[in-house]
Amino acid sequence: MKINERQLELVNGRIAALLAADNFYGKKLKEAGVSRVENAEDFEKLPFSEKSDLRDAYPLGLMTVPEEEVVRIHSSSGTTGLPVIIPYTKKDVEDWAIMFKRCYEYAGITNKDRIHITPGYGLWTAGIGFQFGCELLGAMAIPMGPGNTDKQLQMMQDMGSTVLCSTSSYALLLAEEIAKRGIKDKIKLKKGVIGSERWGEKMRERIKNELGIELYDIYGLTEIYGPGIGINCKYDTGMHYWDDYLYLEIVDPVTLKPVEDGEMGEIVITTLVKEGAPLIRYRTHDLSRIIPGECPCGSKHPRLDVIMGRTDDMMKIKGVNVFPSQIEEILKTFPELSSEYQIRISHLDGKDTMRIYVETNGSVDFAQLSKDVAASVKSKIGFTPLVKVVEVGVLPRSEKKSKRVIDERYE
Repeated sequence: MKINERQLELVNGRIAALLAADNFYGKKLKEAGVSRVENAEDFEKLPFSEKSDLRDAYPLGLMTVPEEEVVRIHSSSGTTGLPVIIPYTKKDVEDWAIMFKRCYEYAGITNKDRIHITPGYGLWTAGIGFQFGCELLGAMAIPMGPGNTDKQLQMMQDMGSTVLCSTSSYALLLAEEIAKRGIKDKIKLKKGVIGSERWGEKMRERIKNELGIELYDIYGLTEIYGPGIGINCKYDTGMHYWDDYLYLEIVDPVTLKPVEDGEMGEIVITTLVKEGAPLIRYRTHDLSRIIPGECPCGSKHPRLDVIMGRTDDMMKIKGVNVFPSQIEEILKTFPELSSEYQIRISHLDGKDTMRIYVETNGSVDFAQLSKDVAASVKSKIGFTPLVKVVEVGVLPRSEKKSKRVIDERYE
């Protein structure tokens, strides 16, 4: 999907603002000799940017407006290195709320809903994004934030929450707790708006069936406003993203050349109207594809497929490149397994070893299941892992994102 004339003009507006600010990005554009782009070919010559660049600009090197126009900062939730600080103007905050309201509307959520918000508040963009969109929609926000599951479930019952906003890991934890306590008939949830981590089909089915709700994938990242830049509609044919605010490319992660619509690659985002910290050709490292054609819902906003993983999720074991999504694809062929798994990689006796922990109920032969899973991984990926089968509920649950891969070789 090539950049159109309207989007090019908006990009030129952001280039002019960056050059005038002479900030980190402005200098990068000057070095590249860029002052304008006239067509898609020009645009594709613009330099990429990524998180390491943004860290180099710490604390406020991304700021593109006078400080008196900055009304808020947010920070990425990364756990390594310097954080990325993103300044927001009043208009940036309002634009984000408009996009988030649109997400709720695409999910069929109205001002009669009661929206139970469990993502974190503070420097992270999550909770406050869900709340601002909710308030603009005119729905009732129940701003719980993460943790304290007892209180979450009590408020869910007392307030009659109809929409759950959470990570997939926390939605699963809540679903399991509701089943354990036998309170499903007291829960009025109808929909779940789920974001912040990749989640597989098996996990989706468990949450949907155990809570009896419709699920909607929401997409976003702190550097690009936050969650709310895309969501799937009721036809569930991919996430519509807001191309009046953002231009998305899918590029080959190795050659960095744009691929055709429908082909898998890395998502690269350019913000079209962002004021506080515009980003040009920002490499997200998320893997997906643009879905060609029109959605049955009739929306003209293009669609992005579910996030398949990240380029930096790749594990190299015994000379083989492996993504967690490949392991997940294999595990979902075993109906007796739950959605939860954990991969641990270690270096023992001079060689790499992968251990896969999986959950099942007590009615199956653990030893045989372990052999069958190991054989399936061997036939599809090329090496034999150690597979450890445990009871459902043994693997850790999370109120935030589940840590699926633990690489002990570098700890």
